[in-house]
Amino acid sequence: MFASLNDHHGNHALRRSLANVACWSIAGALAAGPASAAVVRPATGPDAPAIFSAESLARTDTLLRKMTVDEKLGQLSQLFQFRKSSKLDGMVREGKLGSVLFVTDPAEINRLQHLAVEGSRFGIPLLFGSDVVHGYRTIFPVPIALAASWDPALVERASAIGAIEARAGGIGWTFAPMVDVARDPRWGRIVEGAGEDPYLNAAMATAQVRGIQGPSLGTPGRLLATVKHFAGYGASEGGRDHDAANLSDAQLQNVYLPPFRAAIRAGAGTIMSAYMDLNDVPATGNRWLLRDVLRGQWGFKGFVVSDNNAVNDLVPHGYASDRRDAALRAFKSGVNMEMASYSNAYATLREAFDQHAIDAAEVDAAVRPILATKFQLGLFEHPYVDEAKARAAVQRAPEYQAEARLAAERSAVLLRNEGNLLPLDPAAYKRIALIGPLADSRQDTLGPWVFAHDLDDTVTIAQGLRTRLGAGQTLDVAPGVQIRRTTPSPFESIFKEKTPPVWDAAHAGEEFEKALAMAGKADLVVLALGEKQDMIGESASRSTLALPGDQQRLMERVVALGKPVVLLLVNGRPLDIGWAHAHVPAILELWYPGAQGGTAAANLLFGAASPGGKLPFTWPRNVGQVPLYYGHNLTQDPSEQDRRYWNEPGSPLFPFGYGLSYSTFKVGELHLSKTRIHAGESIEATAVVENTGPVTADQVVQLYLHQRYGSASRPVRELKGFERVTLRPAEKKTVRFTLGPDELRYWSASAHDWVNEASTFDVWVGTDSRATLTTTFIQQ
Repeated sequence: MFASLNDHHGNHALRRSLANVACWSIAGALAAGPASAAVVRPATGPDAPAIFSAESLARTDTLLRKMTVDEKLGQLSQLFQFRKSSKLDGMVREGKLGSVLFVTDPAEINRLQHLAVEGSRFGIPLLFGSDVVHGYRTIFPVPIALAASWDPALVERASAIGAIEARAGGIGWTFAPMVDVARDPRWGRIVEGAGEDPYLNAAMATAQVRGIQGPSLGTPGRLLATVKHFAGYGASEGGRDHDAANLSDAQLQNVYLPPFRAAIRAGAGTIMSAYMDLNDVPATGNRWLLRDVLRGQWGFKGFVVSDNNAVNDLVPHGYASDRRDAALRAFKSGVNMEMASYSNAYATLREAFDQHAIDAAEVDAAVRPILATKFQLGLFEHPYVDEAKARAAVQRAPEYQAEARLAAERSAVLLRNEGNLLPLDPAAYKRIALIGPLADSRQDTLGPWVFAHDLDDTVTIAQGLRTRLGAGQTLDVAPGVQIRRTTPSPFESIFKEKTPPVWDAAHAGEEFEKALAMAGKADLVVLALGEKQDMIGESASRSTLALPGDQQRLMERVVALGKPVVLLLVNGRPLDIGWAHAHVPAILELWYPGAQGGTAAANLLFGAASPGGKLPFTWPRNVGQVPLYYGHNLTQDPSEQDRRYWNEPGSPLFPFGYGLSYSTFKVGELHLSKTRIHAGESIEATAVVENTGPVTADQVVQLYLHQRYGSASRPVRELKGFERVTLRPAEKKTVRFTLGPDELRYWSASAHDWVNEASTFDVWVGTDSRATLTTTFIQQ
């Protein structure tokens, strides 16, 4: 069980900001204070909450009895709208759409909603959706960065702010959180999730669902959450987006499904089916996934939406013969609503009904949770947006910007700090050179998947440092090199990501030498390197983890000048920084830090904030080690585990859970409440963490578990608890973790079921996955 998380920074700004959103009645955990600890329970049997009220279900059934088949089938389709379309207008007017995506203008939302409500016999409103992935008006760090905070309470607040802003603008539905476990950093969508570990993923999934939806589905001012991509999408072969995933039952049950189950237990209203083949059956046509597991075993009450064009894509998958066959297969498998950016396959379901391929009861079962969701969200009573209130509610809120800055500070991970170069002494450096293509880029500071933000509000690293530096200090800024994708982003027209013009050779050489000359005159050089925001995300996998472009050469030439150098990484996946680790004294992982990233960077560099984030993935030495993750199984010779390659160590550059601080900590006095337990009982582990350094700082205390023997071999270590604490110098705190049936059971490939076995268990507590403080207990 997760220990309660300390929130020494408090929620005062968010409480004030929530109170200022007068057009919504906000209630729930956030307004009351820090979120309570989440519990991940992979228990057997249905465990999904009843997300719809009795009133919503009754109204739904009453409406269903009055609707025609065509009216019902129309609710099962969803289309994109990037610009006004007479075709889409006609479909809305004729009741052939239940949802529209990517309309963010309140006036346009109202126009389409009038067409839907006034064109329907029963005034059935549209559900407007958009990707509110890490903020709406206020952009927070990307999800992988938020996971690096190891602070579910902070993640819940960030998700709530994004939901409040989006709902004020007329959006009712977001396609987040993404809870795909990702163990191959070549996969671009690693940036949207919480990394390699199912336990950490489950904690973040729970926090995001609670933030997006509030205490329950239909909380005023919140959105409908969508948990994606069900399931196994993060295990695509070769890290290639959309490629097949081939996973054993044990991998699915123990690694890839638990975050989905945690999100459903938190009350998530929708699930998105994945694009790819899962063990030779496309996820969008996978009846076992969508009916047997999701609804049968877990008791999910909401509805399933396909990923974009995933129903049509059953044809190129070689699974369906044509568009009509694809629609029928997806429908029969349990996809309630089809998302499509072009011709929707579900338009053919009427023909399937007429040919008795589907019946009235199946149609009712598909549309029922969609209508119930619209009732639960209050759309029938309040289908339109108050445009004046919408404009007022999404103005730049200082309280929200403060939360964004805090999130960026708490997400940063200090990877190296030789000679305690950081935090910087302002008096020691009168002239600072900030060099790199990501030093002053607003779009790249935000990261991918942003829509309704105001780009001018973004504080870049350069802007943050200029504001922070005092009189007598000078900041020189130069990109040095230009980096770009070798192929354009397929989302340029959607996200307004324009590929910059390519510098000619002469200009490139001039900029490179200009940056070196600038570095030569400086007392200190800060390098801002990494990947542009269109180099990661959907359709942005890479075959290498090297710094793109000429950044490596730029870094080597700058270091050769002999100046003190700090490397700031702006990215969403581990990169090949082996050379930097050997030659650059200070390395700070900033991720894509969001709208207040520059302010946070300056605060971290000069000690106004102390980095306390931890890596949510294992950082490989190079791409040849991939996939590399801490929770691997033992082998016949465990002593050789880190010597699998003859040419270099098999160990990572940085382990999972790793992160330095401006202070030092000691973790000791590990005790268990019992040394023997019976299956079904719980045991409590306690340890004492002490700040032994000179400054107030954060530490994340982590508990790992290993079952020594049983009906199947188990990972060498599994994260089963964590707590982030803030301590003053010399302050101590006792942290407590409960290990019970939920933490001790696993899905056994031998038993083909969940088991809780007699065995000896090793327990480690420390500050990363290499923790050495250990003890054991026996379960009889």
